[in-house]
Amino acid sequence: MAQLPESLLRRSAEARAKAEGRSVEDVLAEIKGEAPPTAPPPAVAETPAPAAGGGGRDLDAEAATFGVPRPLLERSMFARSKADGTPVPAMAGVAAPAAAATAVTAAPAPAPAAFSGPPPGVRTQRLLTVVKAGAIQGTGREPEDKVNVWPHLLAIEFVALLAMLAFLTLLSAFVDAPLLEFANFNQQPNPSKAPWYFLGLQELLAYFDPQVAGIIIPGFGVAALAFIPYIDRNPSVRPSDRKFAISLFTVFFVGASVLTIFGSFFRGPGFNFVFPWVDGIFFDDLLTILE
Repeated sequence: MAQLPESLLRRSAEARAKAEGRSVEDVLAEIKGEAPPTAPPPAVAETPAPAAGGGGRDLDAEAATFGVPRPLLERSMFARSKADGTPVPAMAGVAAPAAAATAVTAAPAPAPAAFSGPPPGVRTQRLLTVVKAGAIQGTGREPEDKVNVWPHLLAIEFVALLAMLAFLTLLSAFVDAPLLEFANFNQQPNPSKAPWYFLGLQELLAYFDPQVAGIIIPGFGVAALAFIPYIDRNPSVRPSDRKFAISLFTVFFVGASVLTIFGSFFRGPGFNFVFPWVDGIFFDDLLTILE
């Protein structure tokens, strides 16, 4: 044990003495292999109060030596005396409490344990508060579900443009444009069809009054498309989150497509219903004839 510093030996003795309920000096002597010190004489039955200016523990000197504030030393001394049932030691310059000054016991009180402060040269620290660990500066914005226009959107649009160009090129190579001779006002074609982009409206004329088919139904369709951004204000771009908008546009697109296909392929002379695979396809365009 001679190789260990005195401060480490004392700290170890203090911890062991606290755990076993023994005095620090006895444990320290046992660690060093020395004879334990003689026990102090038993305390007298009556402990007189020390004089105001008499001797005792000098808390100011202990506070300067160990770096512990004087109020903490006083609280520690009173708490230890209350826990051990021993009178409060006298303090230099401070009168003992009245309860401790007139304490009279029938049996000898146990000797107070020797005050053991921090080892020489060790400055103790006080724990003021416990601060929960966390980020010094929180994030101001949350990640959003968005992509950049370039290259993500423009790349997709460019590929779609190339695909549509290839489709139109192949269509024009195999299907001739329905051009006829110069228009003759005395010989009108039968059936007389509007351009393909108006055949949906012309198909509606076969079912409804011209005011309904030409004004009311198209007006409601255009108004419905214009009000979609105000009705469905969901900012998400995922199809699973835009069910209402996609459903409304799908109904409009399918309805317009069906009317256009019927007017193009299933209407013959007199704008009557025909089967294109039996009677043929009537592509005569009135506007093309009048050119």
